[in-house]
Amino acid sequence: MSRYRSVRVSRPRMSFLVERRTIGILALLALLCAVLMVVSTGVGSLYLSPLEVIRSIAGKGAAAHEVIVNKLRLPRIVIAVLVGASLAVAGAILQGLVRNPLASPDVTGITEGASLGAVLFLFLLGDSVSVSWMPISAIAGAFAVTGLLYVLSWRGGVSPLRLVLIGTGLSAAFKSVSYMLIISGPLILSVKSLTFMTGSIYGVSWEKDVYALLPWVAVLLPLAWLQARHVNIQALGDEVAGSAGAQVQRGRLVLLLLSVALAGAAIAIGGAISFIGLMAPHMARRLVGSSFGGLLPASALIGGILLLAADLAARTAFPPLDIPAGVFTAAIGAPFFLYMLYRHRNS
Repeated sequence: MSRYRSVRVSRPRMSFLVERRTIGILALLALLCAVLMVVSTGVGSLYLSPLEVIRSIAGKGAAAHEVIVNKLRLPRIVIAVLVGASLAVAGAILQGLVRNPLASPDVTGITEGASLGAVLFLFLLGDSVSVSWMPISAIAGAFAVTGLLYVLSWRGGVSPLRLVLIGTGLSAAFKSVSYMLIISGPLILSVKSLTFMTGSIYGVSWEKDVYALLPWVAVLLPLAWLQARHVNIQALGDEVAGSAGAQVQRGRLVLLLLSVALAGAAIAIGGAISFIGLMAPHMARRLVGSSFGGLLPASALIGGILLLAADLAARTAFPPLDIPAGVFTAAIGAPFFLYMLYRHRNS
């Protein structure tokens, strides 16, 4: 029996091969994510069994349990999956785009640009404009930094090395500006800004957060997956990709915009949650290989699982405190980053 299974789509007309092993791994990851969502929803000051959680979601549980599950806990669980998946796919695209295993939204300045956009909103418009507009400011900050990054990196084209080096410098610069505003501003605004820059999904709701992020994820994740073949060919190098007929610079710009939009939308809702975009693609690559057709959905599922686990630990490790989930992702991600530096020290 063949290792691959062909999949054909009539509209738009396209076909591709998927490794059967990859399909099985994706199914297992999806099952693990669903189980963790149910378990996490039941864990809290009042424990609910997985069966009671499912009954409450279906509208057949006790009235008090339905309020706890559907109004208080489930939005946070869904946001964790959406934010984690978006950051993971954004990181996977960047790693393939710049051909650097250490690339992620944190390294290229996208995270810091979105954070600065949110901090500027709080300090300049926080008293006069509804906070529901803050995600727009964060996304605008991410795109502004990316535009600056692309202009500064252009030398008859954009090379992966220049993207990483200039992105690292911009990240440090914008982080410094954000902290300067936090230190010099009023205490209440500084606390809000610092919480955002740490990364937290505390207090999210269906209307303000889930429904705001869901359209971005529902549109951008399929678009990113449809661009997987362009990431695969660009991974071979500019000369090889160009000789194969690929429009290297145009494809690179489209992929970069998709990555920025995903990361910016996720950061706008969940704050500057770090290292998900670095860790998840590496884990997915170990499971399904480097072909982006399978790597992107695997990264999305692993990113959702990682942030779900981090948020579960944040809610339960030090009761009654609710620690920002970004603290736990950073605690795991920083050693992982050092390990990756050591592993690729001679590359």
